[in-house]
Amino acid sequence: MPHDTDPRLLRAFAAVAEELHFTRAAARLFVAQQALSRDIRRLERELGAELFVRTTRAVTLTADGTRLLPYARRVLAAHDEFRDAWAARGAERPLLVDVSAPVGTGARVLAEARAQAPGVEFVARFISGLTGAAADILAGRLDVSFGRVAGLDPAVLAGLAHQPVRYERMAVLLDAGHRLAGLAEVPLDALAGETLYVAAGNRATAEWTDLAERLFAGRGIEAAAPFPEIAGEEEFVRVVRKRGWSVLASTEFMDVPGMVVRPLTGPVPLAPVSLVWRDGLTHPGLDVLRRVAREQAAAHGWLERPAGSWLPEPDMSLMVVNAPRVGRIRRSSRDT
Repeated sequence: MPHDTDPRLLRAFAAVAEELHFTRAAARLFVAQQALSRDIRRLERELGAELFVRTTRAVTLTADGTRLLPYARRVLAAHDEFRDAWAARGAERPLLVDVSAPVGTGARVLAEARAQAPGVEFVARFISGLTGAAADILAGRLDVSFGRVAGLDPAVLAGLAHQPVRYERMAVLLDAGHRLAGLAEVPLDALAGETLYVAAGNRATAEWTDLAERLFAGRGIEAAAPFPEIAGEEEFVRVVRKRGWSVLASTEFMDVPGMVVRPLTGPVPLAPVSLVWRDGLTHPGLDVLRRVAREQAAAHGWLERPAGSWLPEPDMSLMVVNAPRVGRIRRSSRDT
């Protein structure tokens, strides 16, 4: 075996060997099935051996796979023992958690985590988008964030682990005097010809701008021209009100004087939210956040998709990896 074999590859092998099913193994590891298959193929290339026999009906171990399994388990056990021992030395340090804004899914999960684990110090950060937060996570300046993982660069996503938490319903923030402000829900078709602020020009929120552009495509809705990053709630309110923008948002959004939030419909567009952390991170606070996220998703139906909803295929592929384990999903039509 090569001396530098990545433990992640051995973990992927052990999961498939024990489940004898790629989909279940991927769910167990919180990774996409395609990524798991790539790891298995890479390990087989490194070892120069075929480890599994794959058919349309079953997955079985080869003789080489059977020989490798007990060694892989011992290596992983030693690796986990080392990881846990090393993590224990820093278990008392605060966990740095980006929730993007004081309202929304991340803030709700963090508040419940603090209530359930008062002995753990969670320190909140408010970075405007997951793209910016992910860079800080990989650089070690941040531990955890929330957001849309499908919008991240694949090279960045490869260094992160993630757990689906919620499909937030998308909405539009309108001036109270806007022609559509009196509606309980705003049909997407009614926004044809409108220009909405979607944080274009803010590199930290590139994943949100990408989602908006996918939603607007072919619907006659325009994104506002790129504008420098707007830092802080007060500055956001000032700029939005001064420029007269309508804003693409989610139904959980901060109060803006003189403006109203209206859910979108026809179809119902969804903004996927995942809990995201640095791959390999161990901390008791992370364990609490992951448990709370699962509990909240199940209790509130956060991972149920309404009939006629819209979600791009890249998001669906990543969100369904572990979603059946944390909440029932109601299948529905979707637009790519």
